[in-house]
Amino acid sequence: MAALGVRRAAAAGLLRPQSLGLLRGLLTPPPLQQIPQAKSEHAKAEGSFQVTMLPGDGVGPELMHAVKEVFKAASVPVVFDEHHLSEVQNMASEEKLDEVIDSMKESKVALIGKIHTPMEYKGELASYDMRLRRKLDLFANVVHVKSLPGYQTRHNNLDLVIIREQTEGEYSALEHESVRGVIECLKIITRAKSQRIAKFAFDYATKKGRSKVTAVHKANIMKLGDGLFLQCCKEVAELYPKIQFDTMIIDNCCMQLVQNPYQFDVLVMPNLYGNIVDNLAAGLVGGAGVVPGESYSAEYAVFEMGARHPFAQAVGRNIANPTAMLLSATNMLRHLNLEFHSNLISDAVKKVIKGGKVRTRDLGGYSTTSDFVKSVIDSLHPHYGA
Repeated sequence: MAALGVRRAAAAGLLRPQSLGLLRGLLTPPPLQQIPQAKSEHAKAEGSFQVTMLPGDGVGPELMHAVKEVFKAASVPVVFDEHHLSEVQNMASEEKLDEVIDSMKESKVALIGKIHTPMEYKGELASYDMRLRRKLDLFANVVHVKSLPGYQTRHNNLDLVIIREQTEGEYSALEHESVRGVIECLKIITRAKSQRIAKFAFDYATKKGRSKVTAVHKANIMKLGDGLFLQCCKEVAELYPKIQFDTMIIDNCCMQLVQNPYQFDVLVMPNLYGNIVDNLAAGLVGGAGVVPGESYSAEYAVFEMGARHPFAQAVGRNIANPTAMLLSATNMLRHLNLEFHSNLISDAVKKVIKGGKVRTRDLGGYSTTSDFVKSVIDSLHPHYGA
């Protein structure tokens, strides 16, 4: 059925000839399969790809609306299967989580907003965001931090990649009160998952033509846990003699990123360090509103903002920057082999930023989310909506 849908898409002119190959995968475990066609007859008839969408919390729904508007203007052959999963809006349950998982089993690809995790403990340590990652085994989070032409920051022309293991480490949700007033929080590091993320990082560097991988750790203090992670990275590095390998302690890495980020190429690290470094590095190029991200398992691909923030204070004010979500969406299109549409939209977004006339508040301007989206659409089609 998938092959039939692709042939129909080609006949309808929705896919370019070079888009008829296998879907691009980043992993060396079993390759990502062809995305199944959408459930609806309309989607099958049009030869579209089904993509699971989770708007999330905060400004997530507004950013997803921006994506839909731009996709519509660019005639992108994607049908969204939308689900709402939120702990803070009382829209979270095992039933809803299972619905999302079922949708992902069919689509294999998702575009998601930040699912906000409340700080209050209500009897369950693992958030729904964490449970979703575990059920899909989304072990590799990739954040490509790249300067945007036309937007000046303290460090310009940056181009580095942060890869984090995100199914164990400090975010294992294993906490208990051993005696009154004493909490034990367990950090889990395993050889299998450390080797897997290290291999992913080196495979990524090889595929993308990168020259160096830096393993970030705290093995001087956590000699067994981070020591195992570091040892696994060293073992894997020996299998890739053409890729330069070095190591750096996490606190020094943060300082070096601020002082001289140009020394880094690909960084690989455990869960918590990656979460912190993602945000620090995003701040070097403009903040959470401009950096896309993605997460992978052997079977699934999820596209999201690189620095995950709900930006709740901006809800309903039409001021959120849709750049990161739009660029994440274009990365998703590239993953689907929709290269033409991916380049069309990413070029339009970058053209608007480079022009400098339409900028949201986080980039020092006064434009609204709607202004930015309209400018992107105008860059796609100068007379669209006229």
